[in-house]
Amino acid sequence: MSRPKAQPSLEDLREVLRDAGLRSTNPRVAVLQHLHAHRAPLSHGELVEVLADHGFDAATIYRNLTDLTGAGLLNRINLGDHVWRFELRGRSKATPPEHPHFVCIQCGEVTCLSEVRVKLTPAPGSIKSVVNSISDIVIKGQCMQCA
Repeated sequence: MSRPKAQPSLEDLREVLRDAGLRSTNPRVAVLQHLHAHRAPLSHGELVEVLADHGFDAATIYRNLTDLTGAGLLNRINLGDHVWRFELRGRSKATPPEHPHFVCIQCGEVTCLSEVRVKLTPAPGSIKSVVNSISDIVIKGQCMQCA
């Protein structure tokens, strides 16, 4: 199980945004704060629901998710259900930006497997370039709660 992420200060988040070439706006800071507080990727709809109390509408959240992804601060992933989810990119070599995810087929819970490494080796006679182009790995099964 992954350890909880340390919550960065507002000034730390503002600096991250400026370092990425983005203006430090309240919606961007709020999105980053919320994603720092969660271990699993979140959908646009989930973020809209949580951040509605801050006065941000769905279009504002979507634009900011797009900007944050474009600046390399977020990963955008599809876990096979045609819903884009967003999560913070790893900022150090110890936390790689790409990692597998586990999706429970019963309750739908999504878990980042950031401490799991998956190595794919091409079968004899296969095309190596196919293995090099894989960007997302999703493992499905029953979580410990549902098993």
